Amino acid sequence: MSQANRQGSAANEYRNQENMLSRLRGSLKSRAAANENQENLPPKQAANRTVLGALQNNQRSKAQNQRGAKQETSQPLSCKNEDFGKSCFDKQSAKQPAFQIHVDEPDGACTKKQVAESIKVKPTLESSPLGISNAVAQLRQPLATIDMPSSMDLSFDSPMDMSVVEGEEKAVNVNEVPEYAAEIHSYLREIEVKTRPKAGYMKKQPDITNSMRAILVDWLVEVGEEYKLQNETLYLAVNYIDRFLSSMSVLRGKLQLVGTAAMLLASKFEEIYPPEVAEFVYITDDTYTKKQVLRMEHLVLKVLSFDLAVPTINQFLTQYFCHQSVSKQVESLAMYLGELSLVDSDPFLKYLPSQTAAAAYILANNTVTGGSWPKSLAEKTGYILEDLMPCIEDLHRLYLNAAQHAQQSVQEKYKGSKYHEVSAIDAPAKLQLN
Repeated sequence: MSQANRQGSAANEYRNQENMLSRLRGSLKSRAAANENQENLPPKQAANRTVLGALQNNQRSKAQNQRGAKQETSQPLSCKNEDFGKSCFDKQSAKQPAFQIHVDEPDGACTKKQVAESIKVKPTLESSPLGISNAVAQLRQPLATIDMPSSMDLSFDSPMDMSVVEGEEKAVNVNEVPEYAAEIHSYLREIEVKTRPKAGYMKKQPDITNSMRAILVDWLVEVGEEYKLQNETLYLAVNYIDRFLSSMSVLRGKLQLVGTAAMLLASKFEEIYPPEVAEFVYITDDTYTKKQVLRMEHLVLKVLSFDLAVPTINQFLTQYFCHQSVSKQVESLAMYLGELSLVDSDPFLKYLPSQTAAAAYILANNTVTGGSWPKSLAEKTGYILEDLMPCIEDLHRLYLNAAQHAQQSVQEKYKGSKYHEVSAIDAPAKLQLN
């Protein structure tokens, strides 16, 4: 072959290599651009995935998987949250953490063990196509017919349907269960001791005070009225807040976030149609994001060990009303006094919900009718009047000063006709209890 031909073939081969490299560069650029577009998704699209604490770190985008990321992203569940600031266990950080476990709590109260990386699964029936077909064939076999005597009287009505009795409609009241009343009351009295917050937890809070808590509870009363939530939802939310603050130190900038997450959890637990998460973000005037509320909800659940079914003042009042009926005005006034006790943690956190409910019943009954603590309720609860007097006196003092209290949401709530305007009833100057 001549030298000119050799030079021509070399030039052609060089051009082919250049063309191939250019095509490769173009494909890499387009792939990188696609990856970059995937990583820079708008916030609304990224928010479609529910984020619960560190579980977000376990999910990788397709672009990361295509690049073959080698670092392990799974981490043990903890209080770590970039929206809350540093980790609640980061003692070396110069900045004070937003959430910190109290010293007197057992170690690991807000952590969980790391899940094992691999779990060996024994081969099951699903691994064998023949086994699956045999199992399906057995399930598809027709059921054997049952011979019934023609004289047998059959009824296809539900045995639990109590709405119709002997041809007459009967209203069902879930609270009127006299055959189980004693057992229900004993169970609630047992659980209220296990789920009560610590009375003096505010002394260990470095950045919040009782007055800040009162403002938060007052705001939650307004939230409950705005969204027409049940009174029980408010009581549950306050219990979650107090139990959370009994175990965790919180900065004042995150206190409203704790209250919002507690109200969200209480709504999910109690309401038939709870407000959406976006509604709770809205009522905070967008102070927090949806992601922060969800992460705070996760943290509250972990600290409370998912124990959300707790006895409240409202539940015990309902039991007392069913056992010893009173007028609607007395009921509303007792409910008003019970909600007043939620606002002030001092001194009412040192009393059990059953005790505060009994004190509210006595004070309301005495204010409206001049009555006192019925003997039947004393036998049912085991509380005698002398034992309840400290709580009654504290509640009476709060009742006298309710009009001058800094927080007035409970007052405004019970001025309505729905509650017989009981907040306008003047408290007796002196108690005369027999």
